[in-house]
Amino acid sequence: MSKPRDLGTLFDELVDRKTRTTVRLARPLDIAPDFGTTYDVPALAALVRNAAGWLHTAGVRPGDRVAIVKRNHWDYVLLACAAVRVGAVPALLSDQLAPHTLEVMLERLEPALLITTRAVLDTARAHGITLISRAARTVTLEGRYPDTLNLERLTGHEPPAPVSRDDDEPLLIVHTSGTTGVPKLVVHTNSTLVLGLAGGECTRLPVVSARKRDTVCSAIAFSHGRAVPWTISALWLAPREILIADSADDAEPLLRAHPPTTLEALPSTFVRWRPLLERPDHPFRDIRVFISTFDAVHPPTLRAFLNGTRKRPLWVQVWGQSETGPLTFRFLTRRSLSRRDARHPTTRNLGRPAPGRTRLRVVDPHSFAPVPRGTPGLVLAKTPTQCVDYLGERERWLAKTDGQWWNTGDIGVRTRWGSYLMLDREVDVLPGQSCVELEDVLEERVPNVVECVVLGTPGRLPQPVVVTRDGVLDPQAWRSASRDLPALAEPVVLAWEQIPRTGTGKVRRMELRAVLRAGQDTFGTGRWT
Repeated sequence: MSKPRDLGTLFDELVDRKTRTTVRLARPLDIAPDFGTTYDVPALAALVRNAAGWLHTAGVRPGDRVAIVKRNHWDYVLLACAAVRVGAVPALLSDQLAPHTLEVMLERLEPALLITTRAVLDTARAHGITLISRAARTVTLEGRYPDTLNLERLTGHEPPAPVSRDDDEPLLIVHTSGTTGVPKLVVHTNSTLVLGLAGGECTRLPVVSARKRDTVCSAIAFSHGRAVPWTISALWLAPREILIADSADDAEPLLRAHPPTTLEALPSTFVRWRPLLERPDHPFRDIRVFISTFDAVHPPTLRAFLNGTRKRPLWVQVWGQSETGPLTFRFLTRRSLSRRDARHPTTRNLGRPAPGRTRLRVVDPHSFAPVPRGTPGLVLAKTPTQCVDYLGERERWLAKTDGQWWNTGDIGVRTRWGSYLMLDREVDVLPGQSCVELEDVLEERVPNVVECVVLGTPGRLPQPVVVTRDGVLDPQAWRSASRDLPALAEPVVLAWEQIPRTGTGKVRRMELRAVLRAGQDTFGTGRWT
């Protein structure tokens, strides 16, 4: 089976392959607000060519960087395709980043063009920051804005011929979650991203790959590095329909009109959609494959979705990083989640490395010597899809690279059976325990809990922070749930909106510490974040 080779001409190649997939959106694209919510592949190819034309007219040339900061939607990927087509290097930045963080990242990028929105610029200006001063030129997507290019004057121009580049030259820049500070700018190439990550997913595998009759739904952060290889592989496998849900709050009409058969979503989106399962006609009843990555999905949420379908569904749990792509896979079923009272719920077991392409090892955090199975340590990974740099922070990238081994910054255990058990991020480590395990157990045992976060601070008891469905936590239920757990501080109950989050829904634990006035001291060093 042939594989895609070029992000810039991806949609032209899909047209040549006579791909008949229909793409349906929960809302119109920000780059095409008047063109509705349904596209075929030729229309998408035309949209990418048109966007390439206005990028070229805006002065973008081969080798330039194009920064994209906007409301979450799939047009992040379409703009990336257009930028690559004219030889530029797109950088996808979440609009959920704080203005001062965006300013730092744009200083590192030095973009020839910033594509953004009035909301992003106005929010930054309210904080005394002028983002347009960090780019040579700026375009806003909703019309005129002072000191920016007028998008209306850029449209309608023919693009130049597609520009080719070496497979090992920079192709795309994405960023890490930034849960502990300013996100790193992760540089990928055609070799790592298109030929490596996307190429692997374009292989049609039994059960897990999209089938011709599938309705494939993605509800992720489209500024994340996952969005590009997902787009390439999803369209390459040519399912009947692709659904794009850009927001957990507004997607229900689309899901009900076109019930998906496979679903990949952010962990936080699965949490937000869980109440829909209480209705007998919920839109997830026909799903045969669930896919989760980005962060942990706790057992109660996972079990609710598996039990809510009419099929015998499979849950594909993926662990990876923006710098490496997927590292391990684990398949979960209703049966594998049937036990509810265990202190070690199964979702922390991340499974095994991808066969034939990824190797993992666990080492002592101080000496970097390998540790025996069953002993916690830093997890190192060796994969051909590893990023090639942190833009503007080369020394930081080198500090995480040991020959061909990449320091994930995660603390884990290799089990006697060869799978990997995840404990915590090194910076969030809790000596002799695991914050993630405690969170799993507490969410499992307290029915009203939507989310639980445990923070470890030297000299203090571990601090649980809890979000409940109704804002109330029953003290007796909590005492019963924590009966056999290590001593914990009294839980703090917050609303979902009070928890600081990244663009992928991850909890910003350092910022949450500030909300709680808990200080910034942790048991970990944070050297490899």
